[in-house]
This record gives sequence, structure tokens and C-alpha cells, in this order.
Amino acid sequence: MPPRAFLFAGQGAQRPGMGKDFFAEYQEARKVYQKANEILGFDLAELCFSGNEEELEKTIYNQPSILVTSIAILEVFRLLKGKEALEAHAAAGLSLGEYTALVFAGALALEDAVELVYKRGKFMQEASEERPGGMVSIIGLSDAEVEVLCKEASQYGVIRAANYNCPGQVVVSGENRPLEVISKEAKNRGAKRVIPLKVSGAFHSPLMASAQAKMAVELKKAKLQRAHIPVVANIHAKYVQEPEEIRRALLAQLTGPVRWTQSMKLLLNDGVEEFYEVGPGKVLAGLMRRIDPSKNVKNLETVSSLEAALSQPNTRSL
Repeated sequence: MPPRAFLFAGQGAQRPGMGKDFFAEYQEARKVYQKANEILGFDLAELCFSGNEEELEKTIYNQPSILVTSIAILEVFRLLKGKEALEAHAAAGLSLGEYTALVFAGALALEDAVELVYKRGKFMQEASEERPGGMVSIIGLSDAEVEVLCKEASQYGVIRAANYNCPGQVVVSGENRPLEVISKEAKNRGAKRVIPLKVSGAFHSPLMASAQAKMAVELKKAKLQRAHIPVVANIHAKYVQEPEEIRRALLAQLTGPVRWTQSMKLLLNDGVEEFYEVGPGKVLAGLMRRIDPSKNVKNLETVSSLEAALSQPNTRSL
């Protein structure tokens, strides 16, 4: 079996109706949503299936929604192909998706993960209200060029490179004034596109310091086990498995950058050939096409896409 990795969607991948077909067809998926409903005290399934886009964009709701939908899809995948279907060399998740990857790797129980990401979303929303800001995607400049722009714009306020998504695409995060400055200057320096993101705050920047302090308390209490496969941590693009290094990585990513390009290169350098993107959207597959166009990422988003992935010849070894 060629080395395989599972990749998990992050915030921004949410969409109304996500997971609805799995819920309708498979009891295993229904159990995951029902468990989450009990933990949260509200109907997360209804929010995912029938909630409007504005509601789902709220950080406090979309984080548990994406995690739970992703785990529900995994449970159906396991049902259809058996436990060996989930054997993997490693796992990785984009920002929020790192929590889903840890559930997949056995380091974090679903119940604990649901509670943690709900609180994470709540704390991040509170931090955004305390210290307003935003995020902008800069396309067409190198990592180094964006870092120089951030350094220059920092005279106007807090701004950092927050997501190294793929070569030529870096998201910056910070206060509104330096974001305005860097958006204009990036175009002057040759950026192909500068796109303000629909997010409620300056995630993965020092403006999330209060959220980080609150999450430190929650992560200290969290029951973490040794991961049975390595998980690539966003903050440094290295593998983590031990509970304490997992805690440190999760805490650091709140105010530090997501090094997705470097994380994928780690997996590629280790010889990973098969990739599965689990959860709503196809963002991670799109990023992989820019990191290594030779690699095909199988998308597990809907029942039909899961069935299509299972029908491909190289999945017979699952």
C-alpha cells in the first residue's frame, strides 16, 4: 500500500447542507451528530443542514460544525471499507482541522474535541471583538516578499503572515489600518490578486492573545493520548505524537502562522503518494495542485464523492 495521508478542512470550508446526505443515509453519521448535539446543548445537525450562510460563518458555530461533519464522513468511510481504510502514514489539518486530525489519530476523543473547538471558536470571537482586525490573501508574491511587506506595514499596527497556503499564496492577518496599507502596496509590488477574507477577526496573529490565554486553561485540562500516527502541526510543520507536544502546538497556532506549504512538503518528502481530503470543500486539494501538481487528492465531502473515491482502482488496497 503506498504511503497515505488524511487531510482535514479548516474554517472557511463550511457550507449550508454539509453532511446532510451522510446523515440521511447512514446511522454511523447520525450518531456522530447526535453525540455532538448532546455535548453542545443545541442542534448542530440542524445548523449544518438548514442553517443559513451567515449563521455558519460565525466562528463559534463553524468550528464544531466542520469538525463534526468531517468525523461523520470518516465513520461512513470506515463502515464501507473497514478499519484498514483509515490506515495512514500521517494526518494533517488546516488550523481548526488540526483538531480533527488529532481525533483521527486517536490523540483526542470526539467528545473532548467538540467541546474544545466550540470554546476555541467562542474565545476567538471574543478576542476579535476586543481587538478588531481581519485577514487578506495575497496571491502572486513569494513568502519572503510578503514578509517584507508585513515588516514595512507593521509601523501602522499589528500585522503578520498568518497562512502559508501554497507557493504564491500567503494570507496576512492583523489590524485594519496595516491591512489597508499592505493591500495597496502588494498590488504595487506585483501581486496578482489581493482578496479580503470573510472572517470575523485577525486569526493566527498576536491579536488572538486573549483567546490563547483562555485556551491554555482548557488544553491543560484536556485528556490527550499519544497519537497512533504522526500529526503534522501547523505551527512548525513537524510531526507531533506526544500529549505535551500536541498541547504546545495547539496553543501556539492561535497566535502563530499556519505553515501548510511546509507541512505538505514534509509529507511529500516522506514519500506520501495518496491523499484524502475529508470534510466540506475542496480547498486543500486546490492547494496541493499548486504545491505538487503530480499528486491527486481524493475528496471525501459528499456520499457521491466518497463512493467515487472508493471506486478508483488504487483504493482496492484499502
